[in-house]
Amino acid sequence: MIGSTGPGTGAGRRPGLLGREAECEQFERLLAAVRAGESRSLVVRGEAGVGKSALLEHLTKAASDCRVVGAAGVQSEMELAFAAVHQLCVPLLNRLNDLPAPQRDALGTAFGMHAGSAPDHFLVGLGVLSLLAAAAEDRPLVCVIDDAQWLDRASAQVLAFVARRLFAESVACVFAVRDLGEQDELAGLPVMDVAGLRDDDARALLGTVVLGRLDEQLRDQILGEARGNPLALLELPRELPSLKLAGGFVAPAARTLSGRIEKTFQRRLERLPAPTRRLLLLAAAEPLGDPVLLWRAADVLGDGVGIAAADAAEDMIDVGDRVRFRHPLVRSAVYRAASPEQRRKVHLALAEATDTGTDPDRHAWHRAHGTAQPDEPTAAELERSAERAQARGGLAAAAAFLERAAALTPDPGRRAERALAASRMTHQAGSPDTALKLLSIAAAGPLDDHRHGELEVLRAQIAFTVGRGSEGAGLLLKAARRLESSDVPLARETYLEAINAAILAGSLAPGGGQLEAALAARAVSPLPHASRAADLLLDGTVLRITEGQAACVSTLKAAMDAFRAPDLSNDEGLPWLWLASITAVGLWDYETWSLLSARHLRIARETGRITNLPLALSSRIADRVLGGELAEAAALGEELTAISEAIGISAPTYGGLVLAAWQGREDDYAELAGRAAADAARHGEGISPVISSLAATLLAIGHGRYEQALTAALECRRGAGPAELGTQTWVLTEIVEAGLRSDNHKAAAEAFEQLSEVTTPSGTDWALGIEARARALLSRGTTAEGCYREAIDRLGRTSVRGELARAHLLYGEWLRRERRRTQARAQLRTAHEMFRVMGMEAFADRAARELRATGETARRRTVETVGRLTPQETQIATLARDGLTNKEIAGRLYLSTRTVEYHLHKVFAKLGITSRNQLGRVL
Repeated sequence: MIGSTGPGTGAGRRPGLLGREAECEQFERLLAAVRAGESRSLVVRGEAGVGKSALLEHLTKAASDCRVVGAAGVQSEMELAFAAVHQLCVPLLNRLNDLPAPQRDALGTAFGMHAGSAPDHFLVGLGVLSLLAAAAEDRPLVCVIDDAQWLDRASAQVLAFVARRLFAESVACVFAVRDLGEQDELAGLPVMDVAGLRDDDARALLGTVVLGRLDEQLRDQILGEARGNPLALLELPRELPSLKLAGGFVAPAARTLSGRIEKTFQRRLERLPAPTRRLLLLAAAEPLGDPVLLWRAADVLGDGVGIAAADAAEDMIDVGDRVRFRHPLVRSAVYRAASPEQRRKVHLALAEATDTGTDPDRHAWHRAHGTAQPDEPTAAELERSAERAQARGGLAAAAAFLERAAALTPDPGRRAERALAASRMTHQAGSPDTALKLLSIAAAGPLDDHRHGELEVLRAQIAFTVGRGSEGAGLLLKAARRLESSDVPLARETYLEAINAAILAGSLAPGGGQLEAALAARAVSPLPHASRAADLLLDGTVLRITEGQAACVSTLKAAMDAFRAPDLSNDEGLPWLWLASITAVGLWDYETWSLLSARHLRIARETGRITNLPLALSSRIADRVLGGELAEAAALGEELTAISEAIGISAPTYGGLVLAAWQGREDDYAELAGRAAADAARHGEGISPVISSLAATLLAIGHGRYEQALTAALECRRGAGPAELGTQTWVLTEIVEAGLRSDNHKAAAEAFEQLSEVTTPSGTDWALGIEARARALLSRGTTAEGCYREAIDRLGRTSVRGELARAHLLYGEWLRRERRRTQARAQLRTAHEMFRVMGMEAFADRAARELRATGETARRRTVETVGRLTPQETQIATLARDGLTNKEIAGRLYLSTRTVEYHLHKVFAKLGITSRNQLGRVL
């Protein structure tokens, strides 16, 4: 054990690891917490050879009363999706049937237990979380993951997600990693840095491997070179004979300690017999650790590679029930020391020794690495392996197979097609830089117009992923134009993507932005009998941008009907539901907006497509805010933060900004506005500052700062484009109110004229209620009163409770100024109570001030029991009230059942109840 206590250890030291008392104490605290029913995650970080594996071994022994499962990253398996997760979960699969069906099926498909459509990494992560929680019901569970820097990307994402979502389970996840820069998925988890040993401990460890007297000068040289690294202290002295002849240490060729240690292993390798080196290379090239496969490949290789060869390398490798190198650097040293021809030879031997019936993908992988020249049969075999990997959800593995297949394809045209497919898969796997490199290979080959069009679409999609609009919009437009001659349906979809990208890019979109994309889409040949939801949405959006609201209403309403249809497939709906939702806002159709935002979120959850969740949640948050369900919106915001952290992206700020504004929370708004500005600068996401300005308007109006509100509203209006329907829906009404209250009647009148141009054609109660409220502000006498009453009547027939409350507030303010105090009090009381219940604090304070001006004091707000619940507790309690089981709530909120139980216990204590049946009474 590296760094363990042994000869030379000072008297009075605690038994255990030499010089690692603090680390061992931290492990003891972690185990104590897990035994007490809590969850813990920890990243053990340190350079190669510093003793991380020894610390994990110590943790495993200390956890003898717990169940311990483990996995280790292997450099040559980094392309095999879910390899490490499968290794970790195999001992726990007896609990697989305890999982909800979607999670059970996702794990079964990912682990190759049965065929099925490719599972999303997020759904696999949720399944692993549930599996670990179920296993921990029997006794505490400790998961130990060594060499995390070499985890396959799918496993790294899943395990990092699980580590962040553990809360009240008796589970610990401990990772050992060289540098978090190499494995960003683990960033943000608690870290224990492992440094080199102190001088006295380093001397003591060196004394355990150097027998007899060692020259002090030479000892100091070794200690200085090792810098406290335990593996270096154990390995460098093995070079003493040559070092003595050289008069001391020679200057190392490698710059890093791991490189110097690897050089040490390579020098020792040079002294071994040739058959032993070949056996070691076989083991280094095949990380399965299967001794039967190793000996079968050794027989294929011949040249004396056998038992005797293994005996000569017993200090570097252990061949027992598994094949294990004594340290990962031995494997890398062996593989790096071999020539390309030697590597190809052992890979071909491993390919021949691998059963093509039971493991065709590993056979293809070894065969490909054993092939130097283009070879179509090998490339075709890799292509089939890519299809199988994709079916298992292993996008990174499929991309790796396709990339190698392209490199081995002799025909230039076929090579370009495979490179294009590899680029598409690599982009989906989350590696846009590599995808662009493969795209350049595809572009160099002979492609027909259709393939060129696909290439341009993919290039644009990659740019859109990286920049969220600024560059992607223009590239998508270019790609759509190219596709017109070869694939009109795909061209139309690409035009819709271009408009969507231009909306997100806003004023930062290149060229003519939305208008240029809409004009180009209008010019393309229409599809006969185009009735797909996406086609209707494109046609209506083009009309909206080019001809205005009146021209597009009928087409867009038909599109909304198509998206509302119960038989709309997930694949047809999911790409466009965000755009369809904001289109419903522009049509002043709240019911459709609410239905579509709920459907978007439901499909994203049910299919496990985590990358769709942030926008789906953001849209649903805004919908819930306008419906007056601010507590639910806040709980969804918590979920949005958790999801964004899980997939490593910046959470969209749209819904959160509107929520903070309606709540009147200036600190929350300021933090989110800063993030919105950063998104605009980093991604070219021009819609972020537009919505930030809209939120600033709402915030200022709530607090009664009308000049500030008008400035923000006009800024929002300048930034909003013709298709940004959601911002147009709200900002014009705010300009009317803020303009009048700050004596800018011209701005208010112009805004009302523009507002009526979009509300009148829509004809919904929401639209006409808002129009009546705005007309009341501009009117006098009985006309104003009639408009206020119409606004309250129409908005009262909708679910937009916040806007209805504001109509009561404005009517009450008008009545007070008309000196009709008794009638004013009734309206202001209604407004104040609605604002108070919804949590619109600034508006509630504004209503309270108006009530005081009438001579009445608003009812004091009391600290309600429900208000003491956190957003997550509120969401769990609400779902429990609605009849969902703990397992169903866990699946909905990406938690384990144990965590749901923990939160419900706290909810019951806070509410003073004892059962779920009482939740309906107190919520």
